[in-house]
Amino acid sequence: MKSKFMLWLLTCVLCAGLLAGCGNNNNENNSGTGGTAGENAKVDIYQFKVEIAKELENAAALYMKNHPNVKINIQTVGGGDDYGASLRAKMQSGEEPTIFNIGGPQDTQDWMQKLEDLSDQPWVSQAVDTVLDSVTADGKIYGLPYAIEGYGFIYNTEIFKAADIDPSTIHNYDTLLAAVRTLDEKIKSGALKSQFPQLEAVFEFPGKETWVSMHTVNVPLSQEFTSATDAFEKKTVSFQNADAFKALIDIQADYSSNANSKGKLNAVDYATQVGQGIAIERVAMIQQGNWIYGDIENVDAETAAKMSLLPMPLVGEEALKMPVGVPMYWCVNKDSNDADKKAAKEFLTWLYTSEEGKEMIVNKFYFIPPLKGYTQEPSDPLSRAVKTYADDNKTRPWVFMGFPTSWGMDSVGVQVQRYLSGEATFTEAVEKAKADWEAARASE
Repeated sequence: MKSKFMLWLLTCVLCAGLLAGCGNNNNENNSGTGGTAGENAKVDIYQFKVEIAKELENAAALYMKNHPNVKINIQTVGGGDDYGASLRAKMQSGEEPTIFNIGGPQDTQDWMQKLEDLSDQPWVSQAVDTVLDSVTADGKIYGLPYAIEGYGFIYNTEIFKAADIDPSTIHNYDTLLAAVRTLDEKIKSGALKSQFPQLEAVFEFPGKETWVSMHTVNVPLSQEFTSATDAFEKKTVSFQNADAFKALIDIQADYSSNANSKGKLNAVDYATQVGQGIAIERVAMIQQGNWIYGDIENVDAETAAKMSLLPMPLVGEEALKMPVGVPMYWCVNKDSNDADKKAAKEFLTWLYTSEEGKEMIVNKFYFIPPLKGYTQEPSDPLSRAVKTYADDNKTRPWVFMGFPTSWGMDSVGVQVQRYLSGEATFTEAVEKAKADWEAARASE
């Protein structure tokens, strides 16, 4: 995916009739997008984003209230689970969902036989520049973007302030490392104990979550590949910035609560890092993205308001750039029956283009919209930080969407685990990942 995003929030583009009645008149168009009045439909959604599971259920409940002929069932599989593997199992079980998720060009190729052509949907013309590139093949569009997201090092601004660290002075890896060392010294000396009694380490690194390591490796590989499509087309990976990748792993492991026993990081999961980590001020920084804001807020709204986001700097690189992209796409199963497919398309259109849906997308899901026509500004500090970097064109592409199937998690993530546990040197881990890439491409 190209890293340049144009204007994010343009003048509101209203779609007439999206909420055109939910009444008892049989002639009324209940959906506002073609209608399913009098036509019973069942939409089974199989989705990956655990952070919005409750909010998506609420959105579906509101939609069903106004569209009583539509039944929406939602199953969320994500977090520590491999969504891609679970989706394959789901499809093979014979209980195929109506709506499911894919990532980028690799997933588009892998799932092409199941993808409904969505080129005629009303939201297509409203898409922010480049967000549809990864799900476009032969001129056809096969997915609706979830959101625009960015990730890096999320940090507690009040802890930084108490440690006399000015985040504006962090402009490369060396200045980040200096700030981390200062913070580490003050935590260990007890200087911050009275203000933050649970604070025990700078970082928490969830080695168990191999997708986090996949996000980490995206930073150095975004200099090797220009886009997800570019990565998808490459038969080999050189890892020319392997040292910079190692530095990003090391800074998180060396300044974690398990610095003296790094193998224990492989048991640290998302919940430990977020809900039991930064959300309770046990650690000051974590590698995550704006998608975690709701999870922090659910633990402590006051702590959530203290959060901000820094890009992950590469050794030797002066410009701070944030990885910005689309996490996943909503797709419709072309093998579902016509009534269910129609209802699925109408629900997605309602969710992203109706005024009710827009309000939920921004203020309940905490998404940066992937479509134009939103008047709602991002309401949380993490999304605002991502938007700032995107508006200033200080971004990196999400090239991991073009990695070979499961390579980011099952190869890179596993090799990082081996490095942390001492089973492999970093060089050995990288060489194995390189070989895995080549083997995966050769088998396609």
